[in-house]
Amino acid sequence: MPSERAPTGEGGSSDQTCVVQKQSAWPSDGQDKIVHVHGPRLWAISASIAIMMFLTNLEVPVVITALVAITNDLSSFGNAGWVVASYLLGYVAVIVICAKFSDIFGRKSIFLLSAVVFILFSAACSAAQTMVQLVTFRAFQGIGGGGCWSLSTILIVELVPPEKYTKFVSHISVVNAIALLLGPVIGGAIASNTTWRWIFIINVPIAVPAFLVALFAVPNHFPYHNRPDYRRKSFKELVARDTLHRIDIPGTILILFATLSLVAAFEEADGRFLWRSAYVVTLLTASGLLWVVLAVWERHVTLSNKIREPILPWRFLLNRQMLGILLNFVLLGGPTIVSMFIIPQRFQLVYGLSGLDAGVRLIPFTVFIAVGSISGSTVAGRMKVPPVYLLLVGSCFQVLGFALLSTLPSTLEIPARIYGFQIFAGWGCGINFALLFILIPWVNEKRDYATAMGAGSQFRMMGGTIVLAIATSVFNTYARLQLQTLLGVTDTDTLISFLDTLPHELRDQARYVLAEAYNRQVLVLCVSAALQIPATLCMWKKIQVVV
Repeated sequence: MPSERAPTGEGGSSDQTCVVQKQSAWPSDGQDKIVHVHGPRLWAISASIAIMMFLTNLEVPVVITALVAITNDLSSFGNAGWVVASYLLGYVAVIVICAKFSDIFGRKSIFLLSAVVFILFSAACSAAQTMVQLVTFRAFQGIGGGGCWSLSTILIVELVPPEKYTKFVSHISVVNAIALLLGPVIGGAIASNTTWRWIFIINVPIAVPAFLVALFAVPNHFPYHNRPDYRRKSFKELVARDTLHRIDIPGTILILFATLSLVAAFEEADGRFLWRSAYVVTLLTASGLLWVVLAVWERHVTLSNKIREPILPWRFLLNRQMLGILLNFVLLGGPTIVSMFIIPQRFQLVYGLSGLDAGVRLIPFTVFIAVGSISGSTVAGRMKVPPVYLLLVGSCFQVLGFALLSTLPSTLEIPARIYGFQIFAGWGCGINFALLFILIPWVNEKRDYATAMGAGSQFRMMGGTIVLAIATSVFNTYARLQLQTLLGVTDTDTLISFLDTLPHELRDQARYVLAEAYNRQVLVLCVSAALQIPATLCMWKKIQVVV
C-alpha cells in the first residue's frame, strides 16, 4: 500500500518514524477513507487507550471486595450496593451519547473530556466523607469512565487497517481481562492493609499520564487529519448553529432516561423494593414507554434525511446482523459481569476466604476470558473461520461451564473442579466478547461505526444489570425461605453482616443454604448463555461474513 509522511503542523508530526497510510476503512463502505497512524505514535495512542480501558474496567471489581471496609468507615451498610450501582448508572447512560458526540465534535476532544471527568471524580471519591457524597461522585466517575470506554472502542477500529484489526483487538482484550483479574485482588489487598480511599487515589497518577499522551499523540481531527479533501473546522464552526443542529437532542434525552430508569429499576428490584412495588413497576413502565418513543423518534430522524443525526439509527433494527449482535451483547453481559460478583462471594461466604483470597480464586475465569479473546479473534482473522461459527462455539462453552458450576456440591470444602468449570465459562465469554466487537464494523455502514460500537458497549452493561437483578432475585427467593426456617432471618444482607458471630453449627448450616442458593443463581447465567445461541442464529446468512 502506498504511504506518505505526515506533514508538520496541526494533526501532523515531523517525526520521521511516524508515517500515515491511506486505506479504505472497511469492505462495507469503500468510499469513505480514513488515515491510519503508524510507528511510535500508534504505540503511544495504544498505550493511552489500554490504560484508560484498564482503569474503567477495574472500577467495578476493585470496589466489590472493599465494600465492607467502605461501608464500615462511612457507617452506611444499607447503601453499599449503590457504591457499585451509581458507577454503572453513569457509565451506561452516556456510552452511546459520547460515541455520537464524537462524530460531531471529534474523537480526541470527547476522549480527553471523558478522561478529565474520570480523573477529577476519582479524586473526589477518595475524599468523600459520607455515603451520599461517595455515591454522587461515583456516578460522575462512571460518566467519565463510560465516555473513555466508548471512545476507546471506537479508536481501536480506526487506528489500524482491517487486516490488522483482529490481532489488535485480541491484544487490547488482554488489558480488559487483566483489569477483571486484578480488580478483586487489588481491592481486597488495599482494604486489608490500608484505607479504601487508595482504591480511587491510584487512578489519578495512572490516568494523568494517559491523558497527556493522548493530548499530544492523538492527531487533531483524527482519523481524517491528513486527508487532502478534509477541511478542518475551527472552534467557532464546531459550536455554530449548523453543527449544533446535527445533535439529536430529543434522542439524547430519551436514551438517557430510558437507560437510567431501566438500570435503576433492576438495581433495586427484590432488594430495597419488591418486584411488584410501585417504585420498580413505575420505573420499568416508564423505561418501556421511553424505549418505544425513542424507536419511533429515531425512525423519524433516520428517514427524514435532514441535518440531525440519529443517536441510535433505525438502520440497526432493520439490519438483522446488527440486531443479532446487540442481542448477543445483552445476553453476554450477564455471564461476564455477574460472574465477577457471585464467584468471589461464594468463596468468601461459603468457603470462608478473605476478600483477597477470593479474588485470587477467580483467576481461572478472568485469565481464560483473555485466552478466549485471543484465540477467537486469531482463528477468525488468520484461519478465516466465519465469526458466527465461533460465536456458537463460545456460547456452548459458556453453557457447559455455568451448567457445571451449578452442580457444585453444597459443602464447605472447596471442590477442585470449580477451577476447571471457571475455565470453560471464561473461555466462552472471551471468545464472544472479542468477536462481537470485531463484527460490528463489518455489518454496518461507515457513518454508523462509532454509534454501533457505543451501542454494543451500552447494551452489554444493561444486560449485565438485568441478569444480575434476576440472578439476585433467584438467590434471595431460595435463601430467604431456608434462612427463615433455620434462623428466623429473612434478610440475606442481615445474615451476611453477622454470619461469623453465629454458633459453629448454625454458621455451617447457613453456609450450606448459601451454597445451594449460589448454584441456583448460576443457572440464570447458564440460561443467559444458552439464549446467545438463537441470538447468533439471527445473524445467519447464506454466505457468512469473514473478517
